[in-house]
Amino acid sequence: MRIYLDHNATTPVREEVREAMARVLRDVPGNPSSVHAEGARARAEIDAARERVGALLAVPPGDVVFTAGATEANNTAIAAVSQRPDGRRHVVSTSVEHPSVDAALEELERRGYPVTRVSVDRSGRVDPDAVAEAIRDDTALVSVIWANNETGVLQPIEAIAERARARGAWVHTDATQAVGKHPLRPGALPIDLLSLSAHKFGGPKGVGCLVVRGDVPFAPLLRGGPQERRRRGGTENTAGVAGLAIACELAARELPDRVHRWGLLRDSLWEGIASKVPAVERNGDPDHVLANTLNATFRDTPGEVLLQALDLEGVAASAGAACASGSIEPSHVLVAMGLSPEEARGTLRFSVGHGVDEAQIDRVLALLPDLVARAREAGTA
Repeated sequence: MRIYLDHNATTPVREEVREAMARVLRDVPGNPSSVHAEGARARAEIDAARERVGALLAVPPGDVVFTAGATEANNTAIAAVSQRPDGRRHVVSTSVEHPSVDAALEELERRGYPVTRVSVDRSGRVDPDAVAEAIRDDTALVSVIWANNETGVLQPIEAIAERARARGAWVHTDATQAVGKHPLRPGALPIDLLSLSAHKFGGPKGVGCLVVRGDVPFAPLLRGGPQERRRRGGTENTAGVAGLAIACELAARELPDRVHRWGLLRDSLWEGIASKVPAVERNGDPDHVLANTLNATFRDTPGEVLLQALDLEGVAASAGAACASGSIEPSHVLVAMGLSPEEARGTLRFSVGHGVDEAQIDRVLALLPDLVARAREAGTA
């Protein structure tokens, strides 16, 4: 039996989600845009799903725009800068964003939009005052990740959003890792745009949403139809959207227990590593981090060798963001936090989730000391 500790890359689909999707695939064949009874039934599924997503996030259901995932949502949100009616063009972000935000920002820069990236400290956190100092009179958007995908570090989104709103800038947050893993009510904050993806919290791959505050104008990234109130062209993925809705419903019901249980597992893993493995350091602010995420540097250890050794023993972890899988380039997030490229390459991310238990953590702790020693020996050979 394998041990899956890579829930920040993707999560196993929950049984309740699979059942909901199977029901829709079997019983709801219509196109949600069609006017006949089959289409109306599919539209009802989409509308019910929008209600569930809105309830989890404390936002009006009408603000929810379904997408193919967070990458599409992030790109759509960043592109919204071009729709500022006041002509503002400057964007403020950070040095630890997900590649889907970084790439969208780079595209803006190629088109002549100025972008300022605020640095983080050694703990991986950005100072809200530093973000405020970077905001200019022509700042259109402030985009800051809520929870980092590699370290799990939580950014002070509330303080950042308040400062940005006071200066007239829109606020976007990539909440992909935070939703379903951390208590958050973005609808109560001055946030204009929020991205998420279902597969990060028990839902299916290929579906997510962008929350767009009602009065924020933006041009659809995908054109060609009246779907999503003309905010995202293309026939909706009805089964996927239904799966996302159930994942949201489960998150709303289970979140306090998830945070408590995952935190205990994460802490047990770290305490065991710290006591059994020499020369290891934890990365990220331990007081502001997702309950399920542990990022640790094993000094003088080739991370890819250790990762492969764990995999051969039946343990799945990550040497960085899943989107950078297969690359030996050091994590830009860890380098931004002050780690050397060598230290970054010796870093592993363990992320727990549904289905992980104490016995599995004990098994990993039994394996790690020997595997780390062997990896270090291989690295010096």
